[in-house]
Amino acid sequence: MKYQDINAKTIDDWVRDGWQWGIPIDHATYQAAQAGQWSMVLTPTKEVPRAWFPAKLQGQQVLGLAAGGGQQMPIFAALGAVGTILDYSSKQIDSEVMVVQREHYSIKTIRGDMSQPLPFADNSFDLIFHPVSNVYIAEVRPVWAECYRILKPGGRLLAGLDNGVNFLFDDDESQVKFSLPFDPLTYPEQMASLQASDSGVQFSHTLDEQIRGQLQAGFKLRDIYEDTNGAGFLHEHGVPTFWATWAEK
Repeated sequence: MKYQDINAKTIDDWVRDGWQWGIPIDHATYQAAQAGQWSMVLTPTKEVPRAWFPAKLQGQQVLGLAAGGGQQMPIFAALGAVGTILDYSSKQIDSEVMVVQREHYSIKTIRGDMSQPLPFADNSFDLIFHPVSNVYIAEVRPVWAECYRILKPGGRLLAGLDNGVNFLFDDDESQVKFSLPFDPLTYPEQMASLQASDSGVQFSHTLDEQIRGQLQAGFKLRDIYEDTNGAGFLHEHGVPTFWATWAEK
């Protein structure tokens, strides 16, 4: 089985078990967004600044890239955006469809693997919203190239990125257990650790791959911030483990 398929199945199982990032927003949250009261996250705790979004989302073509789960795309819909979701987890897409049916809006849903060329024409989207998810693919630079291709000139890529620190530590985050890069396709002991904790197949990625990679794809970096895990030993010691970026074509 390809590692991408292992990850899709793993995330499906997590969603069934009540995974935090697979719980759709409720009706009250959707109504609040319609009234102009809303927020989104790309990383565990910090809200994305409003300045990162277009001043008006009405009619904007928005792609939720590996952003299934019914958390962000319903808010975009409540704000009048035209949404498309691409996710490789069927359960995450099911969550999107559930909210669509409950709130009576339209969205295009595609079960697709972002490690492959994206099934969209050039210059298709005004905004790509991409929460932390590239830890589940081995190569990141091709994703940035595809994002650049499918965004319209002036389009925005908002991305949440794991900075790799989490992959160094054991489960309670108190001891360094592995070296970087974390690449379970290369290092069997890393794969064994992931399998023991039912964590799918995950990869660390560097600043060179993620932020420099966006620049090399042609993007202009407009803003960036750091975030923590939100709980645990590293969070308690103020260790940033995530970045969020606003890049523009």
